[in-house]
Amino acid sequence: MAFLEEQGVVDFDQAEVQPIDQTLGLYDEQDQLVGTGSIAGQVIKYIAFSHAGEEHPGSRFNQIVSALESALAEKGCFYLFVFTKATYQEAFEHIGFQTLAKTAVGLILEKGTPNIEQYRASLPKKPVDAGQTAAIVMNANPFTKGHRYLIEQAAQENDWVMVFVVNQDVSLFKTTERMAMVQKGTEDIANVVVANGGDYMVSYLSFPAYFIDDRDQAIRFQTALDAELFKQQIAEPLGLSARYIGTEPTSHTTTLYNQQLKKILPPQVAVKEVPRLSQDGQAISARTVRQALKDQQLSSLADLLPETTLDFIKTNQEAIMERIAKGQQIHGN
Repeated sequence: MAFLEEQGVVDFDQAEVQPIDQTLGLYDEQDQLVGTGSIAGQVIKYIAFSHAGEEHPGSRFNQIVSALESALAEKGCFYLFVFTKATYQEAFEHIGFQTLAKTAVGLILEKGTPNIEQYRASLPKKPVDAGQTAAIVMNANPFTKGHRYLIEQAAQENDWVMVFVVNQDVSLFKTTERMAMVQKGTEDIANVVVANGGDYMVSYLSFPAYFIDDRDQAIRFQTALDAELFKQQIAEPLGLSARYIGTEPTSHTTTLYNQQLKKILPPQVAVKEVPRLSQDGQAISARTVRQALKDQQLSSLADLLPETTLDFIKTNQEAIMERIAKGQQIHGN
């Protein structure tokens, strides 16, 4: 870690370090560490290197990245992401990476297949006669009456609405389950389609920011990068003219995220903020549902969930409770 700190990498909290699968080190002829890089899933991170004694400029960077790519290939992974400082854009592009989105602080790049073009080609196609269009990005963990209300508002105000479900298995309900709940819960709304967010509708919580030492600044960087990625690679190419979000009365992080969306997406993509649906004066929250499940207070769920989600939970109650008993986290989005 001392070597990383010398190179300006400063954040080693659990959220950054825990996902790491493998770390490689590069040593010079004097057996001194001169470079390092890590892999977390399909993400390359914690790249750092020293120029001192480097024979050719950029050679250590190339060696580190090449070794990490080889390590991923051995695991059958031929598609990868990099989140890095803006100063490294040219270096990564020089070895075949494509920039997806960029802010003043950092950028996200990809390499390999399936890539962003292939992902967009796999999505439902916008009807040729659709005028006003919109998008919603949600975890739906699980799908609540609040999610349904947000979709209904967008459907009433637009000709066509695409709902992206975040593709991350990090909390109680799996992606396939959340997809099924959203699809079942909206199948009666003719102008709504549901799509898997793939690797591009990424929760801001998964964007590394280990080179930023201020937590709020890191969140702003992460959310700005996510907003730029959505704007440049999803909304504009697909012709989506608005994005709907719900108000966030309790989460500081989500409040910052919504602020960044409203700052970055317009004017090309309008941001429509809809007041959250409430029950007995409290905003309906998927987190409240998960807590009720943990506390085995299932009688309270009928007021919070559409019948379709309630049916799913009743059918799969044993498996859900087993996950909770085994320590599956219920927090997050």
